[in-house]
Order: sequence, then structure tokens, then C-alpha cells
Amino acid sequence: MSQIFDKTTQALATAANMRLLRHNLISSNIANAETPGYHAKKMDFEEALARSVDLDGLRKVSTSHNDHFSVGGDLSAAVKTEIYDNPVGATSNDGNTVDLESEMTMLAENQLQHKAAIQLINKKLAQLKYAVSEGR
Repeated sequence: MSQIFDKTTQALATAANMRLLRHNLISSNIANAETPGYHAKKMDFEEALARSVDLDGLRKVSTSHNDHFSVGGDLSAAVKTEIYDNPVGATSNDGNTVDLESEMTMLAENQLQHKAAIQLINKKLAQLKYAVSEGR
């Protein structure tokens, strides 16, 4: 992102993108709730989000000399989250491990948090618009 966006805006954008990824994963589990032998998928969302956001810049590569190339950019694009079979799940008679109620709850929670991130981004952009228009 450009320099006009602060770390908070970048973190919110990354969180919204990661929420979208989680939404797709949960939706896939729900869609396969009746598929025999399907194993519910899971990702370590909080860990992936922390790696993506990296507010303190601990994982950021820096240059030590002015002649070095600048590196960095959008960390969320570089972060690959690991998706694996959910080990905590009861297996039904047909071998399916999707807990539909749990997945629906996670989907609703994820949707609310995605919406909150988008609303906060909109507020930050409204502040920028206000500053550009000099409060008029």
C-alpha cells in the first residue's frame, strides 16, 4: 500500500483479505457437509493473520545500505496459510467430519468480523477525504 495509509489501515485490509480466505474455507466445509468421506478443513487463522499483519515489522526485510534494493511491500500476498484436515471432529457413519452447527457459527462470526474491518476501513478513508477537502 501507499505511504498515505498507516499501519492500522494496512492491518485492516490484511484482516479483511484473510477473513475472505477463511470465509471460502468454511463455505467449502458447509457445502461438503453431506459428502461421504469428506474431512473438514481448517486453517490456523490467528497465526496466519499475525504473520500477515506483522505490525512491529519483526519479519520485514530491511536494507543496510542506500544502494541496496528496497524490499517489502504487501506481506499478506506473500503469506501462505496452511490448510489441513480438522483433527477435532466427530466422524459420522459415512466418514464425514463436518460439524454443520459449528461451521455455521464460525461463518457468522467471520462475517461479522469482516464487516467490522470493512467499516473501519471506510471510516479511515472518510477521515482522509475530510483532510483532503480541508473540512468542507
